[in-house]
Amino acid sequence: MNAAQTRRLILMRHAKADYPLGVPDHERPLASRGNREAPAAGAWLVENNLIPDYIICSDALRTRSTCAWVLSKLGEKGPTPYIDSRVYSAPVSALCSIINEVPDTVTTLLVIGHQPVLQELALRLASADSDEEDVYELAMNYPTLGTTVLETAHPYSHLDARDANVTHFAVPRP
Repeated sequence: MNAAQTRRLILMRHAKADYPLGVPDHERPLASRGNREAPAAGAWLVENNLIPDYIICSDALRTRSTCAWVLSKLGEKGPTPYIDSRVYSAPVSALCSIINEVPDTVTTLLVIGHQPVLQELALRLASADSDEEDVYELAMNYPTLGTTVLETAHPYSHLDARDANVTHFAVPRP
């Protein structure tokens, strides 16, 4: 892949999670609504031809479950996700560093994680050429299944700030 090729970074918040008594935050499962809605995120990726060739997923139960539902819609096109425990509690600089480790051969990277770091990272990476309406929408609210698509000609190892154009912000639901 030459350095001028476009790379996509997709930042997806997990589906709606439940709050069972006595269950640690890391082990919270998806709520019934989350299990109903999460497949729509995978369908949205397919419909918009945004098939990831690499997935980084937090190791929290709700993100792993969301990832499984997304993969159910990607079918054979879906890569084996890399479950990374660092994503769960990463501040924005650490999440950016995790993305910086992704090989430059990856053209479309999907990161499934948590709030507020996904919103903060999307805003940090958004260049002045980003879609203004999408940036406004993601800045105002980043609900469950909130999904930001950023495009860049930079290698992942060089992403830091204002390096990518926000092209989509969506909240895929049935």
